[in-house]
Amino acid sequence: MSADEAAAPDIRGRVAQLRALREQIRQGPGEKATAAQHAKGKLTARERIGLLLDDGTFNEVEPLRRHRATGFGLEDRRPHTDGVVTGWGTVHGRTVFVYAHDFRIFGGALGEAHAEKIHRIMDRALAAGAPLVSLNDGAGARIQEGVTALSGYGGIFRRNARASGVIPQISVMLGPCAGGAAYSPALTDFVFMVRETSQMFITGPDVVRTVTGEKVTLGGLGGADVHAEVSGVAHFAYDDEETCLEEVRFLLSLLPQNNRETAPAGLPEDPPDRSCDSLLDLVPAGGHRPYDMRRVIEEIVDDGEYLEVHERWAANVIVALARLGGQVVGIVANQPLVLAGVLDIDASEKAARFVQMCDAFNIPLVTLVDVPGFLPGVDQEHNGIIRRGAKLLYAYCNATVPRISLILRKAYGGAYIVMDSRSVGADLSYAWPSNEIAVMGAEGAANVVFRRRIQSADDPEATRRQLVKEYKAELMHPYHAAERGLLDDVIDPAGTRHVLIESLRVLRTKHADLAVRKHGNPPQ
Repeated sequence: MSADEAAAPDIRGRVAQLRALREQIRQGPGEKATAAQHAKGKLTARERIGLLLDDGTFNEVEPLRRHRATGFGLEDRRPHTDGVVTGWGTVHGRTVFVYAHDFRIFGGALGEAHAEKIHRIMDRALAAGAPLVSLNDGAGARIQEGVTALSGYGGIFRRNARASGVIPQISVMLGPCAGGAAYSPALTDFVFMVRETSQMFITGPDVVRTVTGEKVTLGGLGGADVHAEVSGVAHFAYDDEETCLEEVRFLLSLLPQNNRETAPAGLPEDPPDRSCDSLLDLVPAGGHRPYDMRRVIEEIVDDGEYLEVHERWAANVIVALARLGGQVVGIVANQPLVLAGVLDIDASEKAARFVQMCDAFNIPLVTLVDVPGFLPGVDQEHNGIIRRGAKLLYAYCNATVPRISLILRKAYGGAYIVMDSRSVGADLSYAWPSNEIAVMGAEGAANVVFRRRIQSADDPEATRRQLVKEYKAELMHPYHAAERGLLDDVIDPAGTRHVLIESLRVLRTKHADLAVRKHGNPPQ
């Protein structure tokens, strides 16, 4: 053996060096940086990944990556990972791809190498046909790298758009997200936020104050509650990261891996033929009396368990994922407790996006209808209720998944049509015996149809009451639509769960042919 060979480290020595390097990378930039992250109420990137994925399943990609940028002192700061941890693991035993910004390194800011790591993991997720979860905690573009950082964001946006409707994309906001970086979460299917620690905005408070004179805090401008209640940007908001990531896991359990699969089904402990007798008391017969549609949903779905999406935004309509007979379904329902359940601009857009998501990922739709119409008003008209309400109509008309509608009580005017009526393609349409389907309520209709008779009568009020009664008897009795073939059946409310589950079973093999086109041009 030569002297050089004797001096060279053997393979065991090199493996030991590798293990030491990997441990150094796993520890990150040091205890001081980790303590600073914890002091802000935030976990590290690897701690977050550990909560998201099943124990021991994370496979990291490119942990040894370092940037090649020079200038502004960057050549002297080349930490491994370049501030983003990427890879894959499993959630409830199914593959999920993930990337997580490491705020301890360059503030999680995106540079060229950082972006290329994200691009690669996004490409792998799309190729594998598996969900992608981004854990966002970054300071935006790395200013020292200039235009290459901006180009990196462009590559992320392009991949978000390409993966849209192909694999589920979930953004979890766990820190700041400002400027152009905020557009990536906006392109994904679901956005989660954590109160106090996460914010999203295009221009920060300082710029807003300089340009408009308005004074606002980070949370007041783009905090979790703002986006969950006012803007509708966030679908979910939670008090802490642990709860947030556990709910991400629950959401993933309700979604398919990609658009070629169906959501995972299970054998329910809740009997499919369970009678829902309490529904007879939950929903008042009088059309003007409010009730909580959530209680109806709880009574119908398996074990009363569902995940409401956009719970606090546009609360006059409910959208949720649940299981019926073990099969995942998307539920769209009017909420009579809020604005009497009318459709307005925000409710229409909220429901439309949810319908499109369900259709993209082969999730059947169940629509629970109790709607008095569209919200009237100058603000609604001037802000585009026509084009924005049409988004929901467009979404339903294009949806090819099994679609079942159930009219609980009232369904008036254009809102009846839009809420997945038979005329826009519902596969099966049912109603309770308390239903009223009409152009408008009996009082308003009588005032229009019989205006002259009422005005010329000796007792206009008595005449109006009599004509309202006649109009109801002629056109608004619960079997009028069924007699004309616009309903498949009028059902006993207690049998609702069984009817829906049996209908879903028979529609499971539904096939719909679409017209050949590049894509539609939905109302904007």
